[in-house]
Amino acid sequence: MFKQKQILVINLMSSPGAGKTSLLEKTLDQLRDEFSMAVIEGDLQTSNDAERIAATGAQVLQINTEGGCHLDSSMVQEAAGSMDLDQTDILFVENVGNLVCPAEFSVGEDYKVSILSVVEGDDKPEKYPLIFAESRVLLLNKTDLLPYVDFDMDKASGFARNINKNIEIFPLSAKTGEGLKPWHDWLRKEVRRKKQSE
Repeated sequence: MFKQKQILVINLMSSPGAGKTSLLEKTLDQLRDEFSMAVIEGDLQTSNDAERIAATGAQVLQINTEGGCHLDSSMVQEAAGSMDLDQTDILFVENVGNLVCPAEFSVGEDYKVSILSVVEGDDKPEKYPLIFAESRVLLLNKTDLLPYVDFDMDKASGFARNINKNIEIFPLSAKTGEGLKPWHDWLRKEVRRKKQSE
């Protein structure tokens, strides 16, 4: 269905609190004049994140897994069937916060994108390799906190590239907006590629 509708689908994964929703808020706000975007939100409980996304004006649908540690393709297919995606350019699937389970399951995405915040430690790609091996892009978020934490950007990037030599890495701060342009440019490029591939 996503291929037929030429929708770029991004499976956004990270640990809880890494900044998935904040990143989406900024991205939806800054690209709203260029693309029609929608979001499927995955959480164990509550609609807190979906409410934040709805405030941007984007179409959003909440999935509560009631204890499940990840979304899967059947959940996303059911949710997408309840949405109006005919004119959608990008669908973001914000997966359940978890560095392990979400990487093991496809949700119909074109790409998996992982977020690692600098407060989590630069060794996470080495300790949780699968999510970084499966990701096309790694967003190193919360760079505004680098002066206050012990995080080596080169070391984290090196660990990620040892696991996945093709991964693209963008340092940024969803809070300040610094570094968002390369991420947005990547999305622009992939939307064009998706439209031209059909």
